[in-house]
Amino acid sequence: MESKQQKFFVVGATGQQGGAVTQSLIRQGHQVRALVRKAKQHSEKAEALKKLGVEIVLGDMTNQSSLEQAMSGVDGVFSMTTFFEEGLDVEVQQGIILAEAAQKTNVPHLVYSSVGSAHRNTGIPHFESKWKVEQHIQQLGVPATILRPTFFMDNFANLMREGILQGNLTVPMRPEIRLQMVAVKDIGEFGAAALVRPKEFIGQGIELAGDELTMGEVAANFSSILQRPVHFTSLPDDQAEAAMGSDMAAMFRWFNEVGYCADIQELETRFGIPLTSFGEYLETVSWVKS
Repeated sequence: MESKQQKFFVVGATGQQGGAVTQSLIRQGHQVRALVRKAKQHSEKAEALKKLGVEIVLGDMTNQSSLEQAMSGVDGVFSMTTFFEEGLDVEVQQGIILAEAAQKTNVPHLVYSSVGSAHRNTGIPHFESKWKVEQHIQQLGVPATILRPTFFMDNFANLMREGILQGNLTVPMRPEIRLQMVAVKDIGEFGAAALVRPKEFIGQGIELAGDELTMGEVAANFSSILQRPVHFTSLPDDQAEAAMGSDMAAMFRWFNEVGYCADIQELETRFGIPLTSFGEYLETVSWVKS
């Protein structure tokens, strides 16, 4: 039986996924140590974490010794990497360095948030980078759980908000294709559960999704909550790269041709963690409220 209170190290606690994991762990009465870069130590998000009782440690994802110090004495680690700030090569480097720090400090459990279908030879650059990290974790033999979240519901806000508010959802997807997606909050719940309940999770790669919709259905959900029409337009493939870059265009091309493979019903049944539908997610989002 797990101890009543444990201490976990969370990477990215000031961001979306790490923040969601942190919130879930705190709600369950656990302690959290969060890695924050020196430049962000006095940021609004870092200060909010301190008020929750989170222990802030300064560190750098490319500095293995700082990671080893931050991992000292914890019961588990939640890690994620991103290519948005410094590119794909640095993302892989950060993931490898963190995994090696976990091995060197004998971390009991590493939970790495990768991306849905990273293991399926997608050819999408920012999927392949995470697959390289996954492979390195496996090679090191660190006790680990790999979470593979599908398309973030939150991406509609981050990437398409302006158009949606103007009544247009323009996406390079065919009208009949259903896209699996997940709320970041649910990634947080699964990340926290994996840390708190390691025996159920170690050694697994888990695809995460809470809903599966066509873009027409997504637009209808936005229409309902905004109380005005939102129309879906399928952006042709030959225009996608100019609109969003080669990496994102490759991702949407793969969505149309292959797509994610999460088993939503089995996820809820197996782990007992409720998943959020897209409609339920929109009820929690302030920018779409009339």
